[in-house]
Amino acid sequence: MCTPASDRGHRPYSQRSADTITRVNTAQLLIPDFLLIACGALICRYTALNQSVWEKVEQLVYWFLFPVLLFTSVLRSPLDLRAASQLGMAAICTGALMIALAYLLPKLPGLKTRIDLREHAASAQVAFRFNSFVALAVAERMAGAQGLLTLALIIGCCVPMFNAAAVWPMARASGQGVWRELSRNPLILSTAGGLICNLAGLSMPDWLATSANRIGASAIVLGLLAAGAAMRFDKLWAARSLGVSVLVLRHAVTPFVAFGFALAFGLGATQAAVLIVFASVPTASSCHVLANRMGYDGGLVAGLVTLSTVWSLASLPLGFWLARMIAA
Repeated sequence: MCTPASDRGHRPYSQRSADTITRVNTAQLLIPDFLLIACGALICRYTALNQSVWEKVEQLVYWFLFPVLLFTSVLRSPLDLRAASQLGMAAICTGALMIALAYLLPKLPGLKTRIDLREHAASAQVAFRFNSFVALAVAERMAGAQGLLTLALIIGCCVPMFNAAAVWPMARASGQGVWRELSRNPLILSTAGGLICNLAGLSMPDWLATSANRIGASAIVLGLLAAGAAMRFDKLWAARSLGVSVLVLRHAVTPFVAFGFALAFGLGATQAAVLIVFASVPTASSCHVLANRMGYDGGLVAGLVTLSTVWSLASLPLGFWLARMIAA
């Protein structure tokens, strides 16, 4: 995914890249995730592996697999913040604005009486979190190694902020101690640990990195299968105002926000393209796992994760078009 710590000095991050932006087949990237979600739904409903089995799978994903994945991803991300400060600031501003908009949804005219505050607390994260595996695949196909390095910096800047922002409204709405929940959340702890080790110049030995890579691969697969198993479309219809609102923010608003900040910070072609793609991919597959483990309606959030995968068939081409406008 990223350059090992020992090689960072040999592959400097360049802000002035004008690399050619390659076209990407959106359907080929998204269909595998969609099929895994569908498999989870079918397995849960038509085999002996029912909901009680998938609840245990979710616990494994939440407490072990995803934390290892996040720690490894952040540890390996080249965080040369001085050399890429413009990109980092554009990514942070894009993420911060989307978090603010997601939090403000229940206060908007016409939505105040139509959005349940508890359902909003669990679903707001869908509007700003992102599927890093899809983003990495798109970045690599668009701009090769430079695209991966660019996205790695974005991940390093935004993942801690997004994880904290996902936990905060759920802890607050449920009356739990917000700081207590943030301080013991495994996704936040693993992200912070990876960031600290990264800045300290530490790296993972090859023998351990191999195991971590396999754990990361299993995290995304089991997370998507569990999302399918937890999915309840009847709950989506009941919360349709909330669902449409967060998906519109994720797939219709965020690409234009990223486009605006890419222009405002004067990003180069590759930087701007990767930032816009980061803003156009589906939401994170772990959204429903986090909601479930914090005592919220995981079925509703799992349905939104599935719909986000479908909506991104439109938002990713929009992102590519915006990226080509900057590259032109």
